Amino acid sequence: MRKRKLGNSELEVSALGLGCMGLSFGYGPAVDAGEAIPFLRHAVDLGVTLFDTAEAYGPGTNEELVGEALAPVRDRVVLATKFGFRNGVPTEGLNSRPETIRAVAEASLTRLRTDRIDLFYQHRVDPEVPIEDVAGTVGRLVDEGKVLHFGLSEAGPEAIRRAHAVQPVTALQSEYSVWWREPETKTFPTLEELGIGFVPFSPLGRGFLSGTIDSTTEFAPGDFRSNVPRFSAENRRANQAVIDLLKRIASQKGATPAQIALAWLLAQKPWIVPIPGTTKRHRLEENVAAAEIELTAEDLRQIEDAASKIEIQGARYSESWQRLVNQ
Repeated sequence: MRKRKLGNSELEVSALGLGCMGLSFGYGPAVDAGEAIPFLRHAVDLGVTLFDTAEAYGPGTNEELVGEALAPVRDRVVLATKFGFRNGVPTEGLNSRPETIRAVAEASLTRLRTDRIDLFYQHRVDPEVPIEDVAGTVGRLVDEGKVLHFGLSEAGPEAIRRAHAVQPVTALQSEYSVWWREPETKTFPTLEELGIGFVPFSPLGRGFLSGTIDSTTEFAPGDFRSNVPRFSAENRRANQAVIDLLKRIASQKGATPAQIALAWLLAQKPWIVPIPGTTKRHRLEENVAAAEIELTAEDLRQIEDAASKIEIQGARYSESWQRLVNQ
């Protein structure tokens, strides 16, 4: 797979990474380790080098799974994980106190079976802790060799600038896709100015942009999309227009809607590295193949013109989750 560097840093990763959350958290029952471990190793065989996890995915169990799967190939991969929720549980609120960051780092190193975290993100900005204290704490972990790069997730321009002034920020991770484009105006100018890479999560709109979800789809017990306004049956029906657009372009390119959605992201900026998540081997292979699809200027113009006429319906988070997203 082609490689990309995250911003001005020396951190080089595969053009597409793998979001590992869904293997154990958020989308229904966890995948059995007997299936998940070969799945993760297959991703390495396909050329994926960036693997994204977090203390909060489990809590801790996702890191343990990723650590076990990738320990034999540790020097071939980049491990990204996150801190920032009290006890690693999002519903308990935020906690980015310096002592907590250090404790999470030590625990993550153990769970990931490694001596360094390649990319350590603050999962959400904590309004109770100055971002300078957060950046300084991670900076000390960098000095000790326990962390190699510092990242932020869902942070706004002011927080990014303040953190970057203390400890260089290598990457910002936020939601971005054909159906959620706020980062283009809100954070891209700041990232470009400071030389920070961008790692879009949910690049396939939590599965919707794959074209496999419609208004009749029933989600498994424990799948958080059941409580997301954008995934109500009514809104799924209304948002079908964006799938029709992707299918139209896909038919012209001999590709799938998911591949077009990912290729579109890759075409936006050279410092963007999407991390689509999946638990299915054939979807993983489909996603990886998207890195080879070249969208022409005309393709991109068609998508832009059509997308500008589509008004996506429904909020991207439930009310309780929205409080944890610092915009």
